[in-house]
Amino acid sequence: MTKTVCIVGAGPSGLVAAKTLLHDTPKDSFKVTIFEEQSRIGGLWPKDPGDGDGLVHPEMVANQSRHTMQYSDMPWHEDTPQFPLAWMVGQYLEGYAEKYPGFDLLLGTKIVEADMTPESTWTIQTVCDGQKEETTWSFDYLLVASGFFGDPKMPSFIPKAPSIPIIHSSRYRSLENLLGSGAGRKGKILIVGGQMSGVEIAATIASHHSSALHSPTSPGVDNASELSVHHVVQRPIWIFPLFTTPEPKSSRPRFLPVDLNSYDLSKRPKPLTDTQGHITKEAAKFANSLFQGALGTDQSEFSSLLRVAPEYSEEQPWLAMSDSYLGFVRAGNITVSHGKLEAVEGSIVTLSNDEKLDDIAAIVLATGFEATNSINFLPANVLEGLSFASDHPEHPVALAFHNTHHPNFPTLGFVGFYRSPYWGVMEMQARFVAKLWSDTIGSPSMASALEADKGLERTLALRDDPRCSQFPHGDYAFIMNQIASALDMQISPLPSGLVVPEAEKGTPMDILTPSRYIPSSLPPNRKAANLKNITKTNETALSALNSNRFLAQAVFRSLLGTWTLDRTLKSKLPSHPSGRFVGTAKFQPRKGTRDGREDDQHVSGPGALGDEYLYVEEGEFRADNGLVFRATRKYVWRYVEKRDELSVWFTREGKTGNEGKRADYLFHIVEFEGIEPSAPTSCPWTGPRSEGQHQVAPSTKRSKPTTTKGWAAKAGHLCIDDFYDVKYEFRFAGVNIKDWTMEYDVKGPKKNYTIAGVYSR
Repeated sequence: MTKTVCIVGAGPSGLVAAKTLLHDTPKDSFKVTIFEEQSRIGGLWPKDPGDGDGLVHPEMVANQSRHTMQYSDMPWHEDTPQFPLAWMVGQYLEGYAEKYPGFDLLLGTKIVEADMTPESTWTIQTVCDGQKEETTWSFDYLLVASGFFGDPKMPSFIPKAPSIPIIHSSRYRSLENLLGSGAGRKGKILIVGGQMSGVEIAATIASHHSSALHSPTSPGVDNASELSVHHVVQRPIWIFPLFTTPEPKSSRPRFLPVDLNSYDLSKRPKPLTDTQGHITKEAAKFANSLFQGALGTDQSEFSSLLRVAPEYSEEQPWLAMSDSYLGFVRAGNITVSHGKLEAVEGSIVTLSNDEKLDDIAAIVLATGFEATNSINFLPANVLEGLSFASDHPEHPVALAFHNTHHPNFPTLGFVGFYRSPYWGVMEMQARFVAKLWSDTIGSPSMASALEADKGLERTLALRDDPRCSQFPHGDYAFIMNQIASALDMQISPLPSGLVVPEAEKGTPMDILTPSRYIPSSLPPNRKAANLKNITKTNETALSALNSNRFLAQAVFRSLLGTWTLDRTLKSKLPSHPSGRFVGTAKFQPRKGTRDGREDDQHVSGPGALGDEYLYVEEGEFRADNGLVFRATRKYVWRYVEKRDELSVWFTREGKTGNEGKRADYLFHIVEFEGIEPSAPTSCPWTGPRSEGQHQVAPSTKRSKPTTTKGWAAKAGHLCIDDFYDVKYEFRFAGVNIKDWTMEYDVKGPKKNYTIAGVYSR
């Protein structure tokens, strides 16, 4: 007999639950209806680059790679970045819904009430957009997939009619959106909240501000130079970049997407134990030491306020993800304060340490979300049975076996209803609920798992635990393993021929992804999709460890900010004096531009322009003949992920103002050792100015990699009759560049000199 199921929400949790009930159980076991309050599927995730109405910025970069943010048998498109943009996630979900149809979908339909009958079935009341009349439905089961991030949480003391803009971080889209293009506001843009969303939105706003200051186009906001970004955090937090290394002690590390390193099962003691929840002092010390080792720093080099000092070593660690936040702090683009926001009066705020910050232009609150409205349709007796507590936002209800159900309500299930749900966990939760509802015989493994489960007691104990972890239910590997064990599901081995090479201490990496947990029997098309996922992850890791893939990205990220530059020029011709330049070199982030590459057909579409810096060096040159003068020069540095390419471009010589910030034509592409050099090619972006006079060429003598203390790279540029042979060396400390050098060897009919520059912090 077919059982009817009501699923609340068409986000990642609701869609994978529907797919699992319809496609991973015997045919006609369930009939599924999804009710979605929004006019589209996807939940938090926008459907396209222009979808700005949701709770996630369409251009926000996911903080997990596509190898973790995936379903087991749904590959991403080949052109998707390693860390997809939010709108790309929305399109992935649309593709998933199309691939696994069969459910009824009611968009623009809100569940206003759900009542459990004496027979434990469910009566559902819904209302459609713009209508008052309610519709009544009956279902055998109710599955809550409405998401833990229901509504933005706003402090109670925020004025109802503030004199300055105050918005939640989920509503931020641009400086214009925050300030108004004609407002002419001056002062501090204050970001409040020091966990994941606070760090991410602070970096986003700082990048928008930097782009407004250094872009060759109109800044879009008045008085950009009179604005600053200020971030209030309660305590230091570890900031991880999106690409980290399995060799943090090396000055020549390889780089991988952060989650491929984090979810390497070879580093976990067996059997797996839960590392989240209650954190002892000893566990905290171990975790903080592990994070410092992985990053290669205690973060004091960026700011004393971000240093995870010894006095914090026994505190449970907090972490966030950002490629640019630390660089912005070190460069002064973000100013950090410790404290907690206590009051807002006009343009003055008061922190918990009695510090007052004045001249506030706008406030962005990264204060999290309320989960209570995501389940406010449940009847009072059910909420009471779930130990509902609105004053415990991290643990609003107590659920059993990794937040999937409650034993007192056998027809009520949950998928993805916990803080920071992983997609693999959502899929496993959906499989567990489907098994729970369809297993009429009862398997020993399920029975054993349910009998041993302490989920209810654990949640209640964590509510008032001062040593509760940042993500109480966040041990991804442990949860995946526990649910798999209950389902009699074994982790799949890595395919033959795709084993990742040894990365650390002679132990092969054993990367966990959702695709390594699959049902015992799949149809051929789904087996092929699953194998494609596993293959792509392993190919990514192999290429990173064997050919320095992602090294260019790591170098580009780490350049942000100001460097001290000491450069010597040695000329062999009397017409060009030798000398020494001492000054600064600034890498100033801005939105990617098309300048200089208008005819490049490969640079098109969202995200294709990549990221870029306006490079500005300023200082004093002292020639050996006694001549002293101030000198400055500009370049544009670019990184494009599709090509995994780092390049340097000349700016428009002799131009001032915004015109002087524009890229003119390509200087060279930085080629790292271990990557085969390309043949000399005419620069495809030079335009009419070059007329074939400028060529991008590999530097000389590239047959063997150079053995150095850091990563070596070379490039070449032919300018009419002069050849520029360029050499780089980047030395890392952990995930960040410690110092680097660049040398030019320039030879031509009238030129013969060498320039050697050392860049240090």
